[in-house]
Amino acid sequence: MAYKQGRYSSLITPLFCLVDLLIIIVSIFLFSINITNIYVFTAYISFSWIIISFKNHYYNVRRHTRAVQLFTLLFRQIVLYALICYAFIGFFKQPNISRLALGQYLLTVFIVLTIFKLLSFFLLKKYRSKLGGNRRNVIVIGDNEKVRQLINIFESRHEFGYRFKKQFIVEKGLESLKVCFDYITDNDIDEIYFSASKLSNTQINALVDFADNNLREVKFIPDNKDIFTKKLKYEYYDYIPILSIRTIPLQEPINQFVKRLFDIIFASAIIVFILSWLTPLLAIIIKLESKGPVFFKQSRNGFNYKEFACYKFRSMTPNKDAHLYQATRGDQRVTKVGKFIRKTSIDELPQFYNVLFGDMSVVGPRPHMVSHTNMYAQRIDKFMVRHFVKPGITGLAQVSGYRGEVETDKDIIGRVKYDIFYIENWSIFLDLKIIVQTFINAVKGEEKAY
Repeated sequence: MAYKQGRYSSLITPLFCLVDLLIIIVSIFLFSINITNIYVFTAYISFSWIIISFKNHYYNVRRHTRAVQLFTLLFRQIVLYALICYAFIGFFKQPNISRLALGQYLLTVFIVLTIFKLLSFFLLKKYRSKLGGNRRNVIVIGDNEKVRQLINIFESRHEFGYRFKKQFIVEKGLESLKVCFDYITDNDIDEIYFSASKLSNTQINALVDFADNNLREVKFIPDNKDIFTKKLKYEYYDYIPILSIRTIPLQEPINQFVKRLFDIIFASAIIVFILSWLTPLLAIIIKLESKGPVFFKQSRNGFNYKEFACYKFRSMTPNKDAHLYQATRGDQRVTKVGKFIRKTSIDELPQFYNVLFGDMSVVGPRPHMVSHTNMYAQRIDKFMVRHFVKPGITGLAQVSGYRGEVETDKDIIGRVKYDIFYIENWSIFLDLKIIVQTFINAVKGEEKAY
């Protein structure tokens, strides 16, 4: 089984957001607005800008977005931002602020942001069309008028950044899809497009399962709008309607930025205020009870199936099977101090360094040992969907009763279902809820925390 290793740059949107923040902050000093406390105002507008950008989907500009749509985004964004700025006068009781100067400031910000937004939009298109960067390899399955129009878009609109590789016309039955599957894995295909009318339900299910288990994205070309459901994402490539079968909120650049910012702040706080004094204390206790390192390092599979070194406080006596077998109830390898730190989840705290390094997130699907991941990928349907996002220190499955040892297939199936729900329904508020519940469970103690 081959897995996709490369993904697309997630640095563009955070960079654009930082430039926008710089524009709205620097522009303040160009006008005599007469603000009493410039630092409070700067913090206020910066936080407000991020919030309204998130709600307005200001940075959700796709490679197939039309230029005219940018003006709608810009207008809505600047109107909301203007309301926020004028609200500052009442919220913070600033009657001496010059309304005229504030209006001039907003007009300047709007002009500069418009120039920057359009310039970056067209430069990215040039980068894709002229330099061939930021490309995605795609194939198309099926043959009808809409399919041919889509292929023509892929081949002629190079600024969209799609590299059309091949068209497949399949016969009835699953055997005819195997050629497609082999081509996809051998040629590093990123996205699969297919005509809904040209495949049977059985073939569609097989194609979706293959894509899920191999970390590919599937999108289909509808023949009519009657097949829409609320879960499907509807987009236009020029005038061709495209539906995405699975929407993943954390593939949105602004969501990635918000989650990463939260991870850095939260992990830094844990490291500074807890691990700074707890680590030397635990190091002494662990060393006194048994010989061996203070930290335990284990290879696990993370985002896009990439392996990384996951860190824990050592809770077992050193043994050669640590990388192969999970701890079980009454496991003789677990030390006395290990029982306590495993019961309270303290052994997981060094993973906040993994969060800071970017290998993990505070909340996400729990990563498995490499040997277990390979096994479950073969046995459990849609197990690989978990690797569409970064793994977490805690997750929805863990606070929902699926923590610890996998005793039966029912355990891992339940864990995968909760993980997929989390991936498809992520929000920062869901992360906060899971963190609070994790803390409560750690204090109360859990049955499978051994």
